[in-house]
Amino acid sequence: MIEVRNVTKLYRSGSVETRALKGVSFRVANGEFVAIIGHSGSGKSTLMHILGALDSPTDGQYFLDGVDVSTLSEDTLADIRKEKIGFVFQAFNLLPRATVLRNVSLPLMYLGIDGKEREERARRALLAAGLEEDHFGHYSNQLSGGQMQRVAIARALVNNPAIILADEPTGNLDTQTGEVVLQTFERLNKEGRTIILITHERDVAEHAGRIITIRDGAIIGDEKRPHHHEDR
Repeated sequence: MIEVRNVTKLYRSGSVETRALKGVSFRVANGEFVAIIGHSGSGKSTLMHILGALDSPTDGQYFLDGVDVSTLSEDTLADIRKEKIGFVFQAFNLLPRATVLRNVSLPLMYLGIDGKEREERARRALLAAGLEEDHFGHYSNQLSGGQMQRVAIARALVNNPAIILADEPTGNLDTQTGEVVLQTFERLNKEGRTIILITHERDVAEHAGRIITIRDGAIIGDEKRPHHHEDR
């Protein structure tokens, strides 16, 4: 589903050149749960932006579902973000004065889907993300951190994307709540979702079936974790 081939990313500021990614290559198969782990400054955020079609590589190629994303126009990249990728961020990024249902159904509005179907799909996504139905009418600022992150997961699921890209999704949560959110990702992966999780924490990465380690812009490790569901 994903193939990254020899991707390099350079940032220039005046005469200073920073090489954030140094010829990164890997593949992710359909239905995999992959964690990309690295410390601050390792290049993992730059890689996430490329995988999420939010930025383009300086050199190299990024294929998503067989399409070379690195060559596409800004408009086409925007369509890919809307239709193929579900984002989950550390900061939730919910609208505080909108209900849970409205927050989740909003991406469907941009796709031109009518109101009744939007609501039905939002309900299904929220149930899949593990949020109790009696919270659907609440405003997002009335929810706990864990509930807000489950709403954010539902919003990522609602357009049935090819990939869920989660950037430090437990960063604003206590350990216990974070564990519940990670178990939600595990369950979604068991149901066949492809998930890429960006983190700097080893215990978070260990929820995935495969861990790619990045340091100083290069991949230094790529380990499969067989039977990762059973050992938790």
